[in-house]
Amino acid sequence: MNYFFKKKIKNLPAFFLFLFFLVFVFLYFLFLESEKLTNEVNQIFSSQISGSYFSKEKANQIVLFFVGDIMLDRGVEYMIEKYGESDYKFPFLKIADYLKKADVLFGNLEGPISDKGAKVGSIYSFRHQIKAIEGLVFAGFDILSVANNHVFDYGREAMEDNFLRLRGAGIDYLGGGFNKNQAHSAVIKNIKGIKIAYLGYNNLGSPFWSAAENKSGIAWLEKEQLKEDIAKAKAEADLVIISFHFGQEYQTFPSAEQKFFAQLAIDYGADLVVGHHPHVVQPIEKYQSGYIAYSLGNFIFDQGFSKETMRGIILKVIIKGKEIKEVIPVDFEMNQYFQPEKISRTFDKFFNL
Repeated sequence: MNYFFKKKIKNLPAFFLFLFFLVFVFLYFLFLESEKLTNEVNQIFSSQISGSYFSKEKANQIVLFFVGDIMLDRGVEYMIEKYGESDYKFPFLKIADYLKKADVLFGNLEGPISDKGAKVGSIYSFRHQIKAIEGLVFAGFDILSVANNHVFDYGREAMEDNFLRLRGAGIDYLGGGFNKNQAHSAVIKNIKGIKIAYLGYNNLGSPFWSAAENKSGIAWLEKEQLKEDIAKAKAEADLVIISFHFGQEYQTFPSAEQKFFAQLAIDYGADLVVGHHPHVVQPIEKYQSGYIAYSLGNFIFDQGFSKETMRGIILKVIIKGKEIKEVIPVDFEMNQYFQPEKISRTFDKFFNL
């Protein structure tokens, strides 16, 4: 018995060493699991905090989109009929999802949507099928400028019909109306408690197209009237945005006249000026406390004769509080069917932001 007892006593240190090793291994794995659990909890907590922060940030900001010339007649209509089964959603199919991310989407409509009137313009006269309005609604347009050199292509009857059809579809139009007061009144959008006023003007074609007290027409670009309209809009809204149909076709830099009126609008109190008509992209600049995009280029147009006329920008404007915090030119190209696609953020030195 003494032999066996002495042998057990002799083996006790090894036993305790083995026991200690088992406890150490157990505690080590327990520690690893505890660390893993802590990291997972921290990640979930951080994710919730971060997600909550960014959701709050997104909820507090307003996103405005601006696009240039939209023409759904001529070659665009041909593509819609031949490849789009006469569905006017066709030109917008590749870009509509992106456009719908905006709180307000603005564009320039080149010509009336109507089945009325007779051609009174040049060979470059546009009138869109009634179904064209379905495509504009599908794309999510909230405001369209009618102050341009094509609004009278099929006479006063077609122009007035266009006003009614846009209104009936829930799309606001600016720069035109059944009288001078309507043509020069701002379209005001109240987004998340911020009031944003839009005004539109044209100085191409004939001044006789100007709306008068008892006559329909468009807002013709004149210094004193511009000053008066902006002052009135500023009294009613937090931000004022001006749309100008001006400049020279296919010129990639603004004319002296464009610079004069755009900068004048900012001096009068506008926060942003967007231009269209040249059919090509022109520079964007910060001027005083505002921004100027001289030409957004074509958005949908059948000018496939050059790379410049087949591309444009979507101007993305981010508003926080009652200020423009960021202006982002988003580049795109039209494909062979005149559908805008290939969206990417542009960091072109062309834009002096």
